[in-house]
Amino acid sequence: MSGQGNFMQNYNIDGHKLHLHPERVADWLAGENIYPLYMELSPSGACNHRCVFCSMDFMGYRPKFLDTDIMCERLRECGKLGVRALMFAGEGEPLLHRDIAILAEAAGASGIDVAFTTNAVLLRPELSRRLLPVTSWIKVSCNAGTPEKYAATHRTDSRDFATVMENMAAAASIREKEGLACALGFQCILLPENAADMPALAARVRDLGADYLVIKPYTHHPQSPTNAYGDISYADSQALADRLREEERENFSVVYRSAAMRRWDSKAAAFERCLALPFWTYVDAEANVWGCSRHLREDAFRYGSLVEQSFAEIWNGEKRLTSLAECEKNMDIGQCHVTCRMEVINEYLWRLRHPQAHDNFI
Repeated sequence: MSGQGNFMQNYNIDGHKLHLHPERVADWLAGENIYPLYMELSPSGACNHRCVFCSMDFMGYRPKFLDTDIMCERLRECGKLGVRALMFAGEGEPLLHRDIAILAEAAGASGIDVAFTTNAVLLRPELSRRLLPVTSWIKVSCNAGTPEKYAATHRTDSRDFATVMENMAAAASIREKEGLACALGFQCILLPENAADMPALAARVRDLGADYLVIKPYTHHPQSPTNAYGDISYADSQALADRLREEERENFSVVYRSAAMRRWDSKAAAFERCLALPFWTYVDAEANVWGCSRHLREDAFRYGSLVEQSFAEIWNGEKRLTSLAECEKNMDIGQCHVTCRMEVINEYLWRLRHPQAHDNFI
C-alpha cells in the first residue's frame, strides 16, 4: 500500500471518524443531551503572522489569552465528562500562550487526546520536549515552498521559513531519540501562487522527518472581509496530485484532500440542517464556549463563559439547549462556509436521521 493509502486508511483526514464512537452517536439518536467528543480551543487571540487567506482575520488578532489556572480546572472537568480530543488552534497562534505546555499537560493528564495546529515558529526544542510526550499530533501550517513566497503568503519575515524547518527537524529528532508517538505533519492551502512549489515542499518536509503533508483547499469564512480567493477552482488539480505521489515513501504520505476540493468546487451539501453541533465545541481566547466557529460574535451561538461557569453548567444550560433546538429546525446551511470540518459528519448524521429503503440489507 502506498504512503497515501496507508495514512488515509489510518487517520481518514479527508473524511470523519464519528462512526468509531457508536455509543455517543446512539445516545444522540435516542435524544440524550450528550457531551462533545472533540473541542477546539484557542489559547491565544494574538498571532505572529497575517496570512493572506486567514479565515479568522475578522476576530482582530486580539492579545487575549486563556487564564491558565481556570482552564486547567476546566480541562480536568472536560476529561471526566467524556471529551476525548482537544486541538489547540483557534483565532490566534496557540504557542504564543506562555503556559501552553502546562495546558497541554493538564489536558493529557485528564485523559484527553491533545493536538496542535500551529505555524511552529515558536516550537523551539525546549518546548517540543514538553509537548511531544503528551500530544497525539502537531500539524504545521506552511503555505509556500520558498522563504520568499512564505514571507509573502504568511506576511512575515522570510527568516521564519528556515526557523520552522529547523524547529520541526529538531522535533523529529527528539521524537526519535525519546521513542515518542506524536505524529508530525505539515499542511498547505493550495493557491495559484504556491502550486508549483508543492513537490519541493513535500520533499523538504519529508527529508526533515515529517510523517505527512496535507494539501487542502481554501475556505472562506463568511465574516471575513478578505475574499481574494473566493473564485478559486480545483477542477484541474489532478495532475498535481499525481505528481505529489512521487514524493511519498513508506514512512511519508502526501494527503491530497481531493474530496474537500470537490466540495469547494460544487458548493453543494448532502444535508439540510447542521446536526453536528452536539459532538464538538469551540472555546475562544476569552474562554467563551461557542456552538460553531462560523457564528463567532453572534450571541445566539455563545453558550457561556468558562470563567463564570463550569463546562457542565454551560453545556446543560438553557441557552445552549435553546440554540441547539433552533439550529436543528431553522439553521440555513447556505450561510455556512464551504468545506467546514463538520460537513462530512453532517452527511453521516443526516443519513442516520433519514433512513432509506433497503437499509436493513446490510
